[in-house]
Amino acid sequence: MPNTVWTLLVAMATALVTTVAAGVLVIPRLDARKRRIQEAHAARDTFNSSLLTIISACGRLQSMALPAADDPDCTDVVRARLAAERERWMQQLDGATRWLIDHVETYAAGWPLGELRTMVAHYAVASKVVMISERPEETKVELLAELVEPVQGIYFTYVWHRARRYRRNRNRLRAVLARVNALPAPASAA
Repeated sequence: MPNTVWTLLVAMATALVTTVAAGVLVIPRLDARKRRIQEAHAARDTFNSSLLTIISACGRLQSMALPAADDPDCTDVVRARLAAERERWMQQLDGATRWLIDHVETYAAGWPLGELRTMVAHYAVASKVVMISERPEETKVELLAELVEPVQGIYFTYVWHRARRYRRNRNRLRAVLARVNALPAPASAA
C-alpha cells in the first residue's frame, strides 16, 4: 500500500510541476506568438482589401468621366454631384495608399521570399508617390490601376495561377515601377 500512495504522490507532484512550468514558461510565449500571427494575417487581409479598394475606385474613376462644361445634357447640379463622387473616390484611393505605406512592415514581413517582401514594399511606396505627385488625376488613376494589377496577381490569386504567371506579373510590376519612378524632364530643359 505505501508504494501505491508514494506513486500517486509522485505522479501528482509531477503533474503539478509540469502544469505550473508550462503555465509560466510556455503558454505566455505561445500566446504572444499566436497574437503576432493573427496580427500578420489581419494585416494581409487589410492589404488585400486595400488592393480591392484601389482596383474598384480606379475602375469607377476610369469609367465615369466628368461631362464637358458645355454639355447640354448635363446640368450644373449633376456635374457638381459627379465631381463630388469622383473626389470621394480619390479620397478612397488616398486612404488605401496611406494604409499601404503606413503598415508595410506588418503585412510584408510574413512572406518567405525576400523578393516578395521587397516587391510589396516598392509597390507601397510607389502607390503613395503616385497619389502625392502633381500628376493629373487621370494619370494617377491610370498608374495606380497598372500598379495594382500585377500585385494582385502576385499575392492574391490561386496558387496554381500565381506560379504560372509570377514572372509575367513581376516583370509588369517592375516596368510600371520604372515608369512611376522616372523623373520628368525639367520644363526649362528646352
